[in-house]
Amino acid sequence: MIAEQDVTIEDVFRAARGRPAQQAVTFDAEAVPIGSGVTVIERVGDGTHVELRLRGVGANRTFGAHVHQKPCTGEPSDSGSHYQNAHDPQQPSTNPAYANPLNEVWLDIRTDGRGDGGAAATQTWRFRPGQARSVVIHEHATHTGAGTAGTAGARLACVNVPFA
Repeated sequence: MIAEQDVTIEDVFRAARGRPAQQAVTFDAEAVPIGSGVTVIERVGDGTHVELRLRGVGANRTFGAHVHQKPCTGEPSDSGSHYQNAHDPQQPSTNPAYANPLNEVWLDIRTDGRGDGGAAATQTWRFRPGQARSVVIHEHATHTGAGTAGTAGARLACVNVPFA
């Protein structure tokens, strides 16, 4: 049994462009308003459990969300590709053999009328050190079909997380 390690990030989204990297940044202030809240919790033992909670974002809508390889900056694309336990040699990965909720961490969220919502994912594996650095919020639910698997539209916001 591996000893438990917990990571909790709680922050509000700030404007991304033209600023140094923040803990939580929004690239689309209409969908993810400046000042809206985010919490990311990671619990690690023999596997990995990740929770994402959003507060005050776009109401009554579905957001895709995934763990990404690189940290957030002022540019949406800088957070890199999705973290994959078994790495797809073809990037960006849209092959359902790799881009799936068992090989990646998918945290799609449906918000309520206040723009609050949450999601969780539990994996049997752990992140490789330094290779999972952020959670990215996307514009719609994650696709699962061949050629589009793992895609969820534009990157709306990003949260830096020091995953264990």
